[in-house]
Amino acid sequence: MGIDDKIKNKAEEASGAVKENAGAATDNRDLEAEGAADRSEGKLKQAGEKVKDAAGSVKDAFTKH
Repeated sequence: MGIDDKIKNKAEEASGAVKENAGAATDNRDLEAEGAADRSEGKLKQAGEKVKDAAGSVKDAFTKH
């Protein structure tokens, strides 16, 4: 995946954190939960990107030798 996906995932994570904090500040549990879910989804996608990058590096290492 490209840098665009990584940026989108990071933006989703940041947006989720903002929602979560806003929900906590206003005692809006629904907004807080939605933000936590968005933040978690962004983090999960970021982890997936790291796995793909690592797999690509391993593949490159084997094809060069």
